[in-house]
Amino acid sequence: MAGNLELLGSVLAKAKDEGRSALVGYLPAGFPSIDGGVAAMTAMIEGGCDVVEVGLPHSDPVLDGPVIQTADDIALRGGVRIRDVIRTVGEVHAATGAPILCMTYWNPVDRYGVERFAADLAAVGGAGCILPDLPVEESEVWRKAAEQHGLATVFVVAPSSRDERLAKITAAGSGFVYAASLMGVTGTRESVGQEARELVARTRATTALPVCVGLGVSNPAQAAEVAAFADGVIVGSAFVKRLLDAESPEAGLDGVRRLAGELAEGVRAAR
Repeated sequence: MAGNLELLGSVLAKAKDEGRSALVGYLPAGFPSIDGGVAAMTAMIEGGCDVVEVGLPHSDPVLDGPVIQTADDIALRGGVRIRDVIRTVGEVHAATGAPILCMTYWNPVDRYGVERFAADLAAVGGAGCILPDLPVEESEVWRKAAEQHGLATVFVVAPSSRDERLAKITAAGSGFVYAASLMGVTGTRESVGQEARELVARTRATTALPVCVGLGVSNPAQAAEVAAFADGVIVGSAFVKRLLDAESPEAGLDGVRRLAGELAEGVRAAR
């Protein structure tokens, strides 16, 4: 079975045709539990997310701030395994029909087996992988497996990336480019800043792939700000926080569904 790279492309293109940015939500698998995570991600799409990134919880998440680290810790203490992450991708896709990606650091993929990981992710309808710590120079084995199985390979670029580096990264990637809005870790912030706008412009000069911005977006106003210049707006910590702060599982689901709706209005208000 082939993965859903084409579905990802068509969903991002549809958002563009509607004159808006796509809304991409993130949650780690296994948080607050495996089934609870599936329910929450499904609620996010029901609320207005176009795409969901399923995080593979990691003990040393270099890109993630304290909120997502807390969720990762809960998931790892709950015993989440790679097979549960892949199951989560499959169940959320089956429930919603939306493109679902896995966001993971490289070591778990390497340990699991590159070909096996790609095959298993594609078999459940996954759309691809975001690999924030995989250098493009060391990515050929993964990219070949991903291409064979119809999966996107999404690389992360940062404001520190020089133009020639951007061109090298974007030439190797597929699906979309993940533009980190600032130098630092994930988390909600007061302002997304000018750096993100400049990074998107420089990235677009190197590729026809959609450019989606993550790190720092937590409310509709920020979503609208980023949607004015990016093809997609990525939100993670704000969804995690809704679940962490919820007094009950039902309240958590309601919280992420409502936040998705508010953010979806934000990305539509930008144009």
